[in-house]
Amino acid sequence: MLASRLHGCRVRAIVRRGPPRLAAATQFQRRQLCAPPPPPQQEFTDIPAASESWLHRWLPAAAVPYGQLARWDRPIGTWLLLWPCAWSTALAAPAGAPPDLALLALFGVGSFAMRGAGCTVNDLWDRDVDRQVERTKSRPLASGALGVPQALGFLGAQLTAGLAVLVCLPPYAVGLGLASTPLWVLYPLAKRVTDWPQAVLGLTFNWGALVGWAAVHGACHWPAVAPLYAGGVLWTLMYDTIYAHQDVADDEAAGVRSSARALGESARPALALFAAGCIGCIALAGAAGGAAGGAGGVPFGAGVGAAAAHLAWQVRTVDLRSRADCLRKFQANHHFGALVFAASVVGKLAQRREEPEEEQERAAASEQGEPFQMAC
Repeated sequence: MLASRLHGCRVRAIVRRGPPRLAAATQFQRRQLCAPPPPPQQEFTDIPAASESWLHRWLPAAAVPYGQLARWDRPIGTWLLLWPCAWSTALAAPAGAPPDLALLALFGVGSFAMRGAGCTVNDLWDRDVDRQVERTKSRPLASGALGVPQALGFLGAQLTAGLAVLVCLPPYAVGLGLASTPLWVLYPLAKRVTDWPQAVLGLTFNWGALVGWAAVHGACHWPAVAPLYAGGVLWTLMYDTIYAHQDVADDEAAGVRSSARALGESARPALALFAAGCIGCIALAGAAGGAAGGAGGVPFGAGVGAAAAHLAWQVRTVDLRSRADCLRKFQANHHFGALVFAASVVGKLAQRREEPEEEQERAAASEQGEPFQMAC
């Protein structure tokens, strides 16, 4: 009887404990059930959270969607539009003189207004496509926070501000600025008809390389401004191809075309070519604009060399499969623009200041038209 009871205890113990592997599995399952749920995956969007954006802290709630539409809380686009204007203004300055600060201030205001206007036009064209792309579906027009009539009214206000800046420039520069209108109006259509909308964006965003010199001298000195403009276009091709890699999968599903999709696995070598071409063109512009010769050669060359190293760093280290890293590298191009501007300013300051007679002879030989005088 005692043996029977002991046997029964052993059986019950085995039943309670179960086989060792089953017991371990059960314990693992319990841990899984007791563990806290994983945090929800954060939605990838280009609209900053309310806690990270000054728009929500400083603007009335009704004005926030307008600030988001114009990307006021993301100033990188304004800088990318301003830098070619600043480069050209610096190269156009007289030898030994800094660039015109009043003119740079005007270009700053104009870049802010026209960048917002360009974003508004882009979102009006793309509001249906933006709803299909994870990064852009929260934009005000795509999400319904603003309607088309509201966006059109806001666009009119921004264009009025941009025009007020433009009419302060000499007539030649005013006409040159107005000539860019088809580019920024039609750019959003480029992604529907070509694999290279980034090239169209480059033609649009770097127009200031022409306007800056025209604002100083009343006309363009094409040996300087043509390579400067070309260098800016190649620069935009580089940084916007990096930017476009954020949306490759969504763009493919939505039928949106881009250089990132067209280049595929060849993207990094292409980025290197764009960067090299950009630096070469800027060097040519500096030589033709008088910043790279004489005493200015060393400081200008050092500045452009630093800018080249910055682009090389971007091309070598960017992770084209990481949306976050593509955005970081894109935003870093503000520093590239600053380096080229600094090189141009120091290169011109280091030159021997021309005597009045020399300056008059040089201006008469190279340009026709009136120099910059604020007309507003």
